[in-house]
Amino acid sequence: MSSEATIKPSEGLKHVRYEIRGRLARRAHELERLGYEIISLNIGNPGLFGFRTPETMRLAMIENLPESEAYCHQKGIFPAREAIVMQQQARGVQGITADDVFMGNGVSELIDLVLRALLNEGDEVLVPSPDYPLWTAAVNLNRGKAVHYPCRPENGFLPDPAEVRALITKRTRALVVINPNNPTGAVWPRHVLESLARIAEQHKLVVFSDEIYDQMLYDGAEFVPMATLVRDTLCATMSGLSKVYRACGYRVGWAAFSGQKQGAAEYFSALELLSSLRLCSNVPAQWAVQTALGGYQSVRELVSPGGRLYESRRAIVDAVGRSRFLWLHPPAGAMYAFIGVDTAELPDFDDRQFALDLLEQKHVLVAPGVSFNVPYRTHFRVTTLPESATLATVFGKIDELLTAYAQRKGGGNVVSAQDRFSK
Repeated sequence: MSSEATIKPSEGLKHVRYEIRGRLARRAHELERLGYEIISLNIGNPGLFGFRTPETMRLAMIENLPESEAYCHQKGIFPAREAIVMQQQARGVQGITADDVFMGNGVSELIDLVLRALLNEGDEVLVPSPDYPLWTAAVNLNRGKAVHYPCRPENGFLPDPAEVRALITKRTRALVVINPNNPTGAVWPRHVLESLARIAEQHKLVVFSDEIYDQMLYDGAEFVPMATLVRDTLCATMSGLSKVYRACGYRVGWAAFSGQKQGAAEYFSALELLSSLRLCSNVPAQWAVQTALGGYQSVRELVSPGGRLYESRRAIVDAVGRSRFLWLHPPAGAMYAFIGVDTAELPDFDDRQFALDLLEQKHVLVAPGVSFNVPYRTHFRVTTLPESATLATVFGKIDELLTAYAQRKGGGNVVSAQDRFSK
């Protein structure tokens, strides 16, 4: 009598998490199959909320389809790489050529490749907390150790450079910067970025700067490209078409290397080897890059007063301000809000349980804060992509659930959490 063999997953996945598309998202799909309508705020996916990729980008792809049927160079097509060089030069980045640009199937693939080409067993990478969790997962997958430097809520989710410096050891190889930040929407000021650049230069750390939201800015926030500050060590600027150009499904990202490239020849060879092993990235969508970067930047309308992203962000800020339970550092960039729950009102609040209850009882899907590698359980993330009316409905449901929590615990005063935090 034969017995069934148990197929176990790789031990290398033991410390790899990506809860944004994890258990809660799977449960949401189950509920949808049962006929429930779920409002999904867990992922920043513009196309699901009615945003369109600029028409000129679609036309550029169509016109170049005959040139897209063969593999291209492992680094990507030249017009796309040259357009990225021109963008970087216009921003003040010096000493960059098309040979320094690698195209990828989204920034996600490139995060894996740049780390795989760099890390040996036990090498450490400094990653912000909260982070976009793919960075931590990719470090772990590639035999490294993610060392999280805190970007604390009480500091506006900005890092303290002195704390970053204190975490550096002999095994530290790289520093990750996510600006504008996902999940918090914080835009890191120039003086913080300059301090981080000097720390990286002093310790010869590779800087990986994730700038996928570089043009999503609100109320005069200033975006400072990290590559304009890093001179005496290697810097990789990571960006793509997914967010600013609302083209997530195109899967086009890039890593542009600048700074101190001398001494990095072997690393670049390793990165080119890995790029060759996957043959090339998606060719048709690469033809949209030149048009996207050189054309009209329609995102500016979306993030200006009256624009859809601006007004949705304002709806969230206003809803939080009215809530007895919630508080928020208004996001200065990106397409997310990282919302805190007042533990004076709800001392036993748990972000995972809240997210599950919100899904099961109110049919709203959010990402619990612990998904983003933070040590506290008091936050959750929503995307700002839905229309304002949808968000008003969502926050009504959130307050209903939190009110039910408070009633079970015996209530509390009625001063809003935002007012209490502001004091």
